[in-house]
Amino acid sequence: MLDILMQHRTIRKYKEDDISEDQLNRILEAGVRASTTGNMQVYSIVVSRDPGMKKQLAGCHFNQPMVEKAPVVLTFCADFNRFNQWCRQSKADPGYDNFLSFFTAAIDALLVAQNVCVAAESEGLGICYLGTTTYLAGKIIDLLHLPKGVVPVTTVTIGWPGEQPELVDRLPLEAVVHAETYLDYNPEDITRLYAAKEALPEYKKFVAENGKETLAQVFTDVRYKRSDNELFSGMLLEVLKKQGFME
Repeated sequence: MLDILMQHRTIRKYKEDDISEDQLNRILEAGVRASTTGNMQVYSIVVSRDPGMKKQLAGCHFNQPMVEKAPVVLTFCADFNRFNQWCRQSKADPGYDNFLSFFTAAIDALLVAQNVCVAAESEGLGICYLGTTTYLAGKIIDLLHLPKGVVPVTTVTIGWPGEQPELVDRLPLEAVVHAETYLDYNPEDITRLYAAKEALPEYKKFVAENGKETLAQVFTDVRYKRSDNELFSGMLLEVLKKQGFME
């Protein structure tokens, strides 16, 4: 299992071969064995196979081609709708119309998503995690008919790999692991920890192509701009209100 985790690659190109229902169910069964708050399982997974549905979903993910090309698209949702209904039918008053409950359900959904990814890769399949789900969550809610209490938090495409990309870089453990208490970084630490990333040819090309001075500027000025962050933050907050998590 460690080898599978250490060899993780993001797959954006897939073969046309399908995934059988039995194989997908095995993967999903492994997924739902993930840890969950209070064993409530406050999440749902929407499976999309239909080409027309995948085409519409692609529009919610800035038309990234793997959404249409992958045989299976999984949308993982924070879901208190089902649990709330169970509570009410069992003469219990659910108090889950708040941000903490959304956060709890989002964590549950993400834990399941990671389990699914590892299970899929253990079967020789490739996956691509889409960080765009929360940007246009409102559109996904309408498309997938998600009721109040349900919010999409991440999407994963799954299929047989049609490429074998190189492993991407990661920061050294020293950058992300703290012993006992958080040890803040000084300027020398930051320079050292990001030096290897900044020296990679692909990132140097990235900087040059975008006409920037540093790699950090590509992130702040091009990829994840303040204006975009503020826009999509506002949109997500409205979604949470609409879906009943900000009462």
